[in-house]
Amino acid sequence: MLPINLRLVAGTWRYEGKGGINMAKPVVAIVGRPNVGKSTIFNRIAGDRISIVEDTPGVTRDRIYANSEWLGQEFSLIDTGGIDIEDAPFIKQITQQAEIAIDEADVIIYLVSIKEGVTDADEHVAQILYRSNKPVVLGVNKVDNPELRSEVYDFYSLGFGDPYPISGAHGLGLGDLLDAVIKNFPEKSGEDEPGTIRFSLIGRPNVGKSSIVNALLGEDRVIVSDVAGTTRDAIDTKFTDQDGDRFVMVDTAGIRKKGKVYENTERYSVMRALKAIDNSDVALFVINGEEGIREQDKRVAGYAHEAGKGIIIVVNKWDLVKKDNHTMQEFEAYIRDQFVYLSYAPIIFVSAKTNQRLEQLPALIKKVNTNHMRRIQSSVLNDVIMDAIAMNPTPSDNGKRLRVYYATQVAIQPPTFVVFVNDPDMMHFSYERFLENQIRNAFDFSGTPIHMIERRRK
Repeated sequence: MLPINLRLVAGTWRYEGKGGINMAKPVVAIVGRPNVGKSTIFNRIAGDRISIVEDTPGVTRDRIYANSEWLGQEFSLIDTGGIDIEDAPFIKQITQQAEIAIDEADVIIYLVSIKEGVTDADEHVAQILYRSNKPVVLGVNKVDNPELRSEVYDFYSLGFGDPYPISGAHGLGLGDLLDAVIKNFPEKSGEDEPGTIRFSLIGRPNVGKSSIVNALLGEDRVIVSDVAGTTRDAIDTKFTDQDGDRFVMVDTAGIRKKGKVYENTERYSVMRALKAIDNSDVALFVINGEEGIREQDKRVAGYAHEAGKGIIIVVNKWDLVKKDNHTMQEFEAYIRDQFVYLSYAPIIFVSAKTNQRLEQLPALIKKVNTNHMRRIQSSVLNDVIMDAIAMNPTPSDNGKRLRVYYATQVAIQPPTFVVFVNDPDMMHFSYERFLENQIRNAFDFSGTPIHMIERRRK
């Protein structure tokens, strides 16, 4: 369920949640030596207890990502393992992870602790940050009472300007810190021309994403190799189809299962892939038809589904599959069984090697993008809802019946509907799904998820 964030504007309900125009979000990395409170600050800013918080240095061994916002400005947040110069377990790996996060970040929050003052390890981290040439905002954590604020000035010696006294434990001072962070965000530039459709190719490694890119473009734009994980970066490629419609294609590095991600470059690739999904209108979820579906495929598809993107399931390497008259229908049924939550996504069987059906992809992407941006008039929508209720009456509980007053669409990308009712708690999941299916039967929303939000009528 999406967070309910509705505002009455000029007599109309507006939904201020995910969706809308896709823009690359700035990335903020929280960096510092171990045990200065990075994960606590991360959880405070992200608004959830995502990171493990423990007083043992090295607990956060990997970067953890979350989306957050401040003063209407959305950004991605990275929690890193601590940087240290001691020869402790994992220190080398943690340092590498943090350096990769620094490389990825637009702005860095450099966290130190008032309790220990300026340490040699802090100086070491500072040296790494100097080399990054990235904007750095210095936060001094664990300033839990006003008496400690006078000790903050010692941290001017690190050379990053004004230190911001904060308390992760009590949430103090974070506003001033985040104000300084968003001031350093890069200016928005390089926006696509109006009408341009952004799509990404996602999937686990070695399913043939780069081969599809090259086949679509008719050139060897992207390195193709049989070695899993060859593509380490996310590459934007602009092209125009035969009808003159503009596309931006993002080939993502393959998303690997966490336990199989041995190299730091691969971990970095996952971040880039998630970023590419976030910055796409439509995701082409690529499956290897020869290998079938793996558990990791479900994780990959889940990223795009949760992000509310338009989704097309692309079964690649279909030329290598032994077929009879029923193979395609059986494989399609197999996909539907494995991906119940993607029942709305169209399936296309292609071969990057033989170019089979690849010419159909641009038209399918356009169709899914159109559906992803579709708006339904409230009067027409309510006719459909009322007909659905007449066909299947609302559920009741202890003699009290759910009453649906009206529904309205409040957002696109994905289409988001608010249903005003007498008691949101009475809207059972199965009935919500029934209403969603009736909306899908009445309007073409193939390829796009639909979000339903129940709201008590005031």
